[in-house]
Amino acid sequence: METASLQGILAFVQAVEAGSFTGAGKRLHVTKSAVGKSIAQLEQRLGVRLLNRTTRSLTPTSEGLSYYEACVRALAEIDTAQSLLASRRLVPSGRLRVDVPLAFGRRCVAPVLFDISRQYPDLTVEISFNDRRVDLIEEGIDLAIRMGDLDDSLSLAARRIYAQRSAICAAPAYLEEHGRPQSIEDLARHSVIGYGRDGVVRPWMMRHANGHLERFLPKARLVLGHGEPMLDAALAGCGIVFLPTWLAADSLKRGELETVLSNCLVEDIVVHAIWPVTRTLAPKVRVVVDALVEHFSSPSWDAA
Repeated sequence: METASLQGILAFVQAVEAGSFTGAGKRLHVTKSAVGKSIAQLEQRLGVRLLNRTTRSLTPTSEGLSYYEACVRALAEIDTAQSLLASRRLVPSGRLRVDVPLAFGRRCVAPVLFDISRQYPDLTVEISFNDRRVDLIEEGIDLAIRMGDLDDSLSLAARRIYAQRSAICAAPAYLEEHGRPQSIEDLARHSVIGYGRDGVVRPWMMRHANGHLERFLPKARLVLGHGEPMLDAALAGCGIVFLPTWLAADSLKRGELETVLSNCLVEDIVVHAIWPVTRTLAPKVRVVVDALVEHFSSPSWDAA
């Protein structure tokens, strides 16, 4: 867009809002005649009259009103883009309150936040750990990590950072004593460690050899409401368990656990970073979201 054209748009918008060329000139720090000339040139280029002019009033025509609304939206987009670029140049500072899930947050998210804390000495990071879905706006949380489905809230923005993969595992001692299941149906003859709360056991997302996905509800003999005790129970030989790779990877590498039905490995939960919607994303939030996206693009626990 030519500079003269943009100046004409600015003069027109200011004239409509001020109700006069004089008022628009004061806002733009130019003369009344300069405003009138810019708008006249704009009308000539568009081939339409935008303003009704009298000695006492200045009002937009019907075409002028439509054009004004379009110009206001366009200028707002430009202003937003400029603010976004400016925010990216700022150094993260102030207080950042982050809420993360208990186990996943401690094992997978907190190390990223620790790195950021070291990089930006002007940034104070406060991390809360819980599996309760907090109300970000009510509780003053700047950023949260949410596992699973998102609420349909227009007040929150979200960015996908990771798709959790889970595997069926058991301790070698358990498999030696009870045998290794060869199919999903074989699981009915084994002790199963399940995840559940309030009397409800979460189903497993299973993949058959033909690739078909199935929701499998295990008949669990041991039901626990947290991932880390489930890992402990599996290591103790209590049975077969469905665990995310981020939780089981170290034990698998050390040979303390073995995978069974390896073709059943599936992506079962999507993880998002969420934050309250604002006109521009604060640098302190942006730097964390970008770091999380990079960190989870190729996590060590999912490496082949």
